[in-house]
Amino acid sequence: MTTAARQVPEGRYGTPRGRLSRPAVVALVAAGLVVGGGVTWVAYRNLGSAPIEAERATFANLPGNRMEFAFDVTRRTPEQAAVCVVRTRGIDGQEGGRKEVYVPPGSSPTRVSTVITSGTEPVTADVFGCSYQVPAYLSTQRPPSG
Repeated sequence: MTTAARQVPEGRYGTPRGRLSRPAVVALVAAGLVVGGGVTWVAYRNLGSAPIEAERATFANLPGNRMEFAFDVTRRTPEQAAVCVVRTRGIDGQEGGRKEVYVPPGSSPTRVSTVITSGTEPVTADVFGCSYQVPAYLSTQRPPSG
């Protein structure tokens, strides 16, 4: 055996490449940190604590597959109007009815009450979610729906 470095045929494997220069490595690490920071920020905004939280307060069956439902809304910015989607569920757990409820600006927490019509006999109600993006058809000039 020889101790000399093996030479590979140049035509078969191409020319050997050099290593990355120090500035290129620094630039790649900096780019990775910027991208990682961006991903972390987006994850925090989307998965962090919600700006609006809603909690079921009371619910009661009404005749005609309807349910009276009250819930408390806690907002980071109570001076801003919000909308919450509420729903009923039947005995099988399937959603029976859904409704958008306008939450006017005011104190936090705010109790909101509404009546939800269901396609089947409802056994419970809950808040599906809330948002500050109030649709235009939910007028901010009227009292909360009920």
